[in-house]
Amino acid sequence: MLDGLRLLAALSVVFWHYVGQADPAWQADGRQLFGRVESAAAYGWLGVELFFVISGFVICMSAWGRPVGDFAVSRIVRLFPAYWFAVLALTAIALVDPVMRDRLVSTEFLVNLTMLQQPLGVPPASSVFWTLWLELHFYLLVGIVVWRGLTYRRTVAFCALWTLASVFAAGVNDPKVSLLVGERYSPFFIAGVTAYLMYRFRPNLLLWGMLGVSWALGLLKAVPMVRGTKQYIGYPLAWRPAAVIITVIFLLIVAIALGWFDRVQFGWLTVAGALTYPLYLLHLETGWLAIRLLHPYLPPWVTLLVTVGAMLVLAWAVNRFVERPVAPWLRGRLRSAVAEVRARD
Repeated sequence: MLDGLRLLAALSVVFWHYVGQADPAWQADGRQLFGRVESAAAYGWLGVELFFVISGFVICMSAWGRPVGDFAVSRIVRLFPAYWFAVLALTAIALVDPVMRDRLVSTEFLVNLTMLQQPLGVPPASSVFWTLWLELHFYLLVGIVVWRGLTYRRTVAFCALWTLASVFAAGVNDPKVSLLVGERYSPFFIAGVTAYLMYRFRPNLLLWGMLGVSWALGLLKAVPMVRGTKQYIGYPLAWRPAAVIITVIFLLIVAIALGWFDRVQFGWLTVAGALTYPLYLLHLETGWLAIRLLHPYLPPWVTLLVTVGAMLVLAWAVNRFVERPVAPWLRGRLRSAVAEVRARD
């Protein structure tokens, strides 16, 4: 079920960029091209929040019982092969696409390969890469707890302390503090971690309370997010639909934590989960280029469906020919390096 939700989150972001945020690709108002569908796609950016809730659940699950070295290896192997390919591909596109031609001087390209461009103030190879630092930041925080050993008590303490730090960081309103704490999206990661504790152990009043606080803070964080979308779509969105979607996201993760979807085990969900990450990395600039090339010759709906289909095929190809071959090789080399560090300690 989590793999299906991942694909849903990715497609939500795809339709946000292709339909809700239509102007950069179509050079036209999305409402004129797609009517009411644009009104729904205008809230597709909330797929990112769904990503973060799922990430909190999955990362806590994958880190449990692992030493910190193994946890670091698993995260590097998961994140970097497709990401390196995406940076190289987008740099190549920048050489031929006039919209991207001013992107990435050589030093910026090299920094992008590290995934540390956001805290260093370097422009990203793709506009969607801003979320990757938030994921990496979350992994670093979890890694501190993993280093000490993940236990129920330490994980609860981690969630409580991160929540308090996020509240204080929001009150301070300092960009450097916000970057260090990651307060803007922390409620969604914390909700996923809390839901995993419910799933692994059992729900209790403490965990319900932590989840409720995360939900309330998530609704609060949505207010500036909704306001910020006006610069991308040209008109203000309403907060209530965003609040409903965030509430549905929390209800879905609660349903997973309570085991209500345990019987949902379709084979295609695994494939869907494998496509999600490369689809997210490559869909924006690559898809916009495809739309600009196809739109003069095809109707809008046909152009949209062909572009989304092409992005799914591209995501499959990256998973099949980049991630799957590179991951075992990289995993073996990193495990050897970690073993050497431990042996020399």
